[in-house]
Amino acid sequence: MLAACTSVPLPPQPPLQAPSPAVVTPPAAAVPAAPEDGVLPAPLVRGKARWVPARWSELPGFAQDALHEAWNAWIRSCERPAPAHAALCPEVRRLSIASAEEQRAWIQQRLQPWRIEPLAPEDSLLTGYYEPMLEAARVPSGAQAVPLYAPPADLARRRPWYTRQEIDTLPPARAALRGREIAYVADPLDALALQIQGSGRLRVTEADGRVSVVRLAFAGSNEQPYRSVGAWLLQQGALRDASWPGIKAWARANPQRLQELLWSNPRVVFFREEPLSDFDAAFGPRGAQGVPLTPGRSIAIEKDSVPYGTPMWLSSPGPLLPLNRLVFAQDTGSAIVGAVRADYFTGWGAEAGEVAGRLKQPLALWVLWPR
Repeated sequence: MLAACTSVPLPPQPPLQAPSPAVVTPPAAAVPAAPEDGVLPAPLVRGKARWVPARWSELPGFAQDALHEAWNAWIRSCERPAPAHAALCPEVRRLSIASAEEQRAWIQQRLQPWRIEPLAPEDSLLTGYYEPMLEAARVPSGAQAVPLYAPPADLARRRPWYTRQEIDTLPPARAALRGREIAYVADPLDALALQIQGSGRLRVTEADGRVSVVRLAFAGSNEQPYRSVGAWLLQQGALRDASWPGIKAWARANPQRLQELLWSNPRVVFFREEPLSDFDAAFGPRGAQGVPLTPGRSIAIEKDSVPYGTPMWLSSPGPLLPLNRLVFAQDTGSAIVGAVRADYFTGWGAEAGEVAGRLKQPLALWVLWPR
């Protein structure tokens, strides 16, 4: 959904009507890039962000990005486009087989870059998220005894629902979740990571020994506040490396305090199980826009400052992962607060989790908006 602007209107938008099938469009190579010396529009305000018009030459690495690698993510956004971008989608689909030069010229002709600036002082930050892949079982055992739950029947009637500590200790909370177990995993920190990420994949061993791969999608939460376990450890003076690998290393060294660590985050996420076809397995889970996420090209943003589905230019110098690339605002999250703030979808599995767990670096963002 396209959020309302909080100050002045957004830039003029193209008509929402798709071109008639009878209209013959010129080849993309015949479309020249927009001149760099034209008059820029005035800045505007949206949410917590000021949009400042920019020249294409200001976007670091724009001429080097392999744009074809982003095109599937753009086509996915066109499944549920924001109104301002809907008229571009027929052209986006036709350009899926165009050359990088043709794609780049079309982007420069049809879109205007706007640099995102915060209205109030804040730190720019790029972090990462991923889709965990966990071994699980339908039947609990000594090795796999940590449950992942579907929403309790009374979730909508009791707001907020029980905290994580109350779920572990109060008989009414435990009774409400009895029979709602989807599967069981071995490590409570892996279960917590799955809840923090909001979705994941399970390689499930069924009761009869069969093995299947399924996806767990976000189905609700207890509506308790999210508290970072890494921040809790830093406040305790327990460690200096608050990355996810650092947290897991601390937990292995301090098993007697693991429950205390888990309870420091009262928020619990509930899931629904979805089948995972070979086609679906090539994409991530559906983000808040309602389309599947693309590794390396989907980001989570603060939705009040940038509409879902918006193409954006992301620049982050590192140190872990230097990035200058076309991405799409296809998701959001409770921890994504601020105008120049994004969560970068790294993919699924252990390698993607390692990158996501350590990604924390400066960020610059530009919105690419229809002229």
